[in-house]
Amino acid sequence: MQKIVPVGVSARHIHLSPEHIEVLFGSGYELTEMKALSQPGQYAAQETVAVIGPKGSFPKVRILGPARKSTQLEVSRTDAFSIGVKPPVRESGDIKGSAGITIQGPAGEVTIEEGVIVAARHIHFHTEDAQRWGIADKQQLRVRVGGERGVVFEHVIARVSPEYALDMHIDTDEANAAGVENGQDAEIID
Repeated sequence: MQKIVPVGVSARHIHLSPEHIEVLFGSGYELTEMKALSQPGQYAAQETVAVIGPKGSFPKVRILGPARKSTQLEVSRTDAFSIGVKPPVRESGDIKGSAGITIQGPAGEVTIEEGVIVAARHIHFHTEDAQRWGIADKQQLRVRVGGERGVVFEHVIARVSPEYALDMHIDTDEANAAGVENGQDAEIID
């Protein structure tokens, strides 16, 4: 049985805690949904912030909502180099000991000591999809993407939850190197 999954290319973005939303945008501020994302309940917000590193900055980094427990900036290796930070490759949410950054919004600024990561490539599985294919949460997978520059991605982390929709996430560096586009199909090979 083929195990086909759509690929989502994840550009640099930031998740903000409720406290940091208030510092950056003002007391009681709520993010405005611009576009729903592939995962249920998640969205690209209308709002953006500037992020500033020791070597450079990005003036308009899209915020993804809703608010999260901790602020986290996800970048590619190329992004990290251009702003002068050295983030680890991690699963989203695992920010302990990661790089820091300064974030500017229209109402204020905050500097985080940790929270910048390069997101590990992963696949979101709804529990039923994972059970049907015999895949366990946190399992490491190999995934083939066809095309002119076809590749096999190693170390793709399975993330299983009844809250997820089936979708593989890679960053822009990985997608550009392999010639992968949003929505392209990939095959789990083991």
